[in-house]
Amino acid sequence: MTQSIVVENVSKQFTLRFHRTLKQVTVAMARGQDVSNRFLALDDVSFTVEQGESIGLMGLNGSGKSTLLKIINGVMRPDSGSVRTRGRVAGLIATGAGFHPQLTGRENIYLNAAILGMTEAETKAKFDDIIDFADIGRHLDTPVGHYSSGQFSRLGFAVAVHTESDIFLVDEVLAVGDKPFKKKCIARMEEIKKEGRTLFYVSHSAPSVKRMCDRVLVLEKGVLGYDGPTKEGIRYLKYDNDPDDVNSEEENDDDAEYGADI
Repeated sequence: MTQSIVVENVSKQFTLRFHRTLKQVTVAMARGQDVSNRFLALDDVSFTVEQGESIGLMGLNGSGKSTLLKIINGVMRPDSGSVRTRGRVAGLIATGAGFHPQLTGRENIYLNAAILGMTEAETKAKFDDIIDFADIGRHLDTPVGHYSSGQFSRLGFAVAVHTESDIFLVDEVLAVGDKPFKKKCIARMEEIKKEGRTLFYVSHSAPSVKRMCDRVLVLEKGVLGYDGPTKEGIRYLKYDNDPDDVNSEEENDDDAEYGADI
């Protein structure tokens, strides 16, 4: 099979700074206190994804999921190791990413689509479908800086899912928005999966990962702790005994709630 994503020995380090002003830093140093601390968000992570696979990326908050997704998307570079992707990468890795707050929703559709690699002609051809999916009504011609997080999510996801891509990345989008919108997102991602595109989905929700993904990766404090079948991965995280998901286990349950990591 064709390799879609190849991650080899990827590590990413960040610095936490404890004091903001020069005066605070000077006082802390005079007292012998730490003014910063470095930590590994990702530590020697390696895996390969074949074209058409549906991957669920799971882990507790702070485990490095969003960092890994940004590196795969190309908006962040690893300190060591390498990431190779095949074809166009699209998706939503942060609510409102790529939006200019002073531009209207209409203008931001063209801006965001261009960032994702769409030509102006492609965007014009899909414009009506995008605004129909986003369903933000009269807010389309108001500055997105006035949008709620849910409206951001609607518009960003609508543009992303209408981008022709080989790899589709999803993070955070289902953490906001109402239930009908979440269901619409899940249905569209299932269509993407059926089209044979690679799906990389970050989520805390065991039911949605079971429904969408064939394989699960689990990050633990920046280290890849599990890579294998979905049910075993959820069991590895102990999410299978979560009482909040008891009534959502059925794949066809219309009341199932779907949430994603922020």
